[in-house]
Amino acid sequence: MEALSAQPVAALVIGVVILIFPKILNYAIAAYLIFIGVTGLWPNLMMG
Repeated sequence: MEALSAQPVAALVIGVVILIFPKILNYAIAAYLIFIGVTGLWPNLMMG
């Protein structure tokens, strides 16, 4: 799955989880930011 198609899916899933469990908002935001950071850096890390 490409990063461009994974980001909207991740945002949708996290949005639904936040609606159901608002107390885990901090964890959801942290996980989303980590995911976006890793997908953005992954090509650079693979190039060495």
